Amino acid sequence: MALFKKANYTIVTPPQKKEIPIGLWIKCKGCSQVIYRTKLEENLQVCPQCGFHYPMTIDERLAQLVDKDSFQEVDADLTSIDSLNFAGTGVYPEKLAKDQKKTGLKDAIVCGAGKLDGSDLALGIMDFRFMGASMGSVVGEKVTRLTELATAKRLPLVIVTASGGARMYEGMLSLMQMAKTSGALARHHNAGLPYIVIMTHPTTAGVMASYATLGDLLLAEPGALIGFAGPRVIKQTTQSELPPGFQTAEFLVEHGLIDRIIHRAELRRELALFLGYFAGSLKAPRKAKAS
Repeated sequence: MALFKKANYTIVTPPQKKEIPIGLWIKCKGCSQVIYRTKLEENLQVCPQCGFHYPMTIDERLAQLVDKDSFQEVDADLTSIDSLNFAGTGVYPEKLAKDQKKTGLKDAIVCGAGKLDGSDLALGIMDFRFMGASMGSVVGEKVTRLTELATAKRLPLVIVTASGGARMYEGMLSLMQMAKTSGALARHHNAGLPYIVIMTHPTTAGVMASYATLGDLLLAEPGALIGFAGPRVIKQTTQSELPPGFQTAEFLVEHGLIDRIIHRAELRRELALFLGYFAGSLKAPRKAKAS
């Protein structure tokens, strides 16, 4: 019999760490709290803690603002071309192809007609994911055609804006869209038809200086940056200290540039109310004043 026995050791298998799917949680840009992404999506891309408004895709906007299966897109096949042969290197076509693949969109805006609580409207929605929602010839053309459609069919016009401005790849052709869209909107206005703008973060430069600020009613989401040049550019150019909150929706409503700030959760209900208020103007064309 052995004097000493070899000790028996139990092998303990450490528990395996569970893999957490990438992108399941995000850190809020407004309050730095960790948010469950699904919860954010269920809350219309608004932080449930601090109310920070994240960007929405066009599909998410359509689900929020029009009745189910009522939206009929128009001019869906319009695509931008490199008419100026920008830089002569194919940079612009490559950028267009990349963003089209990334977003599934042909360009930075989708336009069409639909219904909101049974009421007809013409609707355009910009998507910042596509080249910063910059306004090129296609964006300007689609806004113009949508406005002309609304005028011909006597529909209220609603455009959800978000843009970094004119598209530099198209040079003067891009800048001319400011005048073209403004002319179409003037005819829509002269027909006595309502135009409502919903400005989201950010709405700047050429878009802000044209169709984004020509509405009969200018609405904005909380915290949206709205302005022509950015705060840093203005500060560097003027060498002056800017007031707190400069170019935010809250600053601009206080100074009278926009009419109202609406939380995204209330936007559909309030937009339906506004369209109801304007309903009387849609019934018959405005009579010309006797000279």
